[in-house]
Amino acid sequence: MDRTRIFVVEDQPQLLKNLLKVLSTFDELEVVGSSQEGEAAVEDIVRVRPQLVLLDLELPGINGIQVTQKVKRQAPEVEILILTSFDDEQKVYEAIQAGASGYLVKRVGPEKIRSGIHEVMGGGTVLEPLIARRFWNYFQSIQGKPATPEKKADNPWKLTPTEFEVLNYVAKGLSNAEVGQVMTLERRTVRTHLSHIYRKMGVNSHVEAVVMALREGVVDL
Repeated sequence: MDRTRIFVVEDQPQLLKNLLKVLSTFDELEVVGSSQEGEAAVEDIVRVRPQLVLLDLELPGINGIQVTQKVKRQAPEVEILILTSFDDEQKVYEAIQAGASGYLVKRVGPEKIRSGIHEVMGGGTVLEPLIARRFWNYFQSIQGKPATPEKKADNPWKLTPTEFEVLNYVAKGLSNAEVGQVMTLERRTVRTHLSHIYRKMGVNSHVEAVVMALREGVVDL
């Protein structure tokens, strides 16, 4: 079995130690490096080329948002999953805008971190439902639009009813696995629906799809 190669960036020594210990208990994950400082983390990540980085936001030197920007410029194939104490919508927005594929707060348990890693590596985006709602509301506010805009065309991209349902659940912050549970679909089937949604909408990610749907007023949060 191929193991997912993980790099961890956390500035607090005890938290880093605990996180490394937790990750070591999952056979499908392999920690290939860690760092406690932003600039050093970027250098190591670009050199080591892990598949995914678990990244804190508050770091000595450059912060996690800047680390994300630098890594995505130099190693765009590396996925970034934010794991931090901050849950305010502006930081979530900045992280996603910088290129992160997910955002978890440190109160979540080991299994949530594990499932978040799997979700991102499967092409998904990880946002807890409450954080997702705050994120989309914040996005609407900085666009100068209400959080629940007036609906325009019902189906501007000719999505099927099932695709619309998947898109609505994704907008609410559900993972691919959670969408599958709610809709009684296999995870790969959810991924197939998402790939069709992306193609029809001309986007490349959950976030782009939901942002476009919000602008058109065709999803209900």
